[in-house]
Amino acid sequence: MTNLFFDHNATTPIRPKAFDLATSIMSEVGNAASVHSFGRQANKHVETARRQIGEILNVDAQQIIFNSGATEGNNTILKGFAGQRILISSIEHPSIMECGVAAEKIPVQQNGVIDLDALQEMLNHPTPPALVSVMMVNNETGVIQPIQEIARMAKAVGALVHCDAVQAFGRLPITRESLGVDFMTISAHKIGGTHGVGALVCAAGLQVPRLVQGGGQERRQRGGTVNVAGIAAFGAAAVDACSVLDDYQKLSIWRDRIESHIRKTSNRVRILGQEAPRVANTSMVIVESKSGETLLMAFDLEGIALSAGSACSSGSTKLSYTLTAMGIEASPQIASLRVSLGHTTTEKEVEQFIAVWDKVSSRLFKD
Repeated sequence: MTNLFFDHNATTPIRPKAFDLATSIMSEVGNAASVHSFGRQANKHVETARRQIGEILNVDAQQIIFNSGATEGNNTILKGFAGQRILISSIEHPSIMECGVAAEKIPVQQNGVIDLDALQEMLNHPTPPALVSVMMVNNETGVIQPIQEIARMAKAVGALVHCDAVQAFGRLPITRESLGVDFMTISAHKIGGTHGVGALVCAAGLQVPRLVQGGGQERRQRGGTVNVAGIAAFGAAAVDACSVLDDYQKLSIWRDRIESHIRKTSNRVRILGQEAPRVANTSMVIVESKSGETLLMAFDLEGIALSAGSACSSGSTKLSYTLTAMGIEASPQIASLRVSLGHTTTEKEVEQFIAVWDKVSSRLFKD
């Protein structure tokens, strides 16, 4: 049985240059905060990555704070505004939705795009929000949000804007300034770096709120010994990913090939977000079947790695809050399958996926 990976939104294979750099640095010794030659060499690796990512996002390197990943980054921003009025979209990542900070949820339309009229009403409240946080690309549906317009509306009432850009960075040509946001969260392992590394990007003149304290690392904005090898690999992966953005957009051809085929197999199949702008690699498939609860497992038994949605939902196969926010009613007879392609996906793998889909659907869609 061939094992095929179609879960690139959860994580994606490490890029060769990032792997080689990380393993090379792991053979070295040195704490990037130490002043001796070993420490200075480690710090050089960190600052090279900071400069590389800064150049990609068109920000000064000092506007980048490295951390353990997007969950920490999102928690840092939301908790930094705790006690103030915060608006978030109703389809945010669990690290926003479940971070323990009270926030009002902005509804989305059935296509998964923020309801801008509803947002405007919320912004017109006598107490304007201190922060508006909206992800750029939804991790489950791939739907792209109009972040520039959202930022413009929020800033018109004096709010700061945070964007979880994890599923956008390395897939779309973005900079902090082009989005018009004040804070941006990015992650290494979504673009071919290592796990456990991310960064917060802030506008010039702003300070990132402190979440992890107890050290002078990252200009006293984030305590803790930095992950030198992981950060260096992050920089290498970012350079590689962002140098081939045009190639990444071509994944939409294979995504559309998959969607066109599976829609023909059954009238019980729907693709969410098709009417909205989407990132090239993601397809959220809704299947109505009495075998809905076993559908994901059926594909796994055939060697196809898919997910039901966010990888941060404790492995749950239940319908996510993102899909219910889009008007999908939860039912034991409804299954969601997220198909996400990536930089290692091949045309042969796409055709193999389609063959497995036909095999599984012929067995489970008879009801």
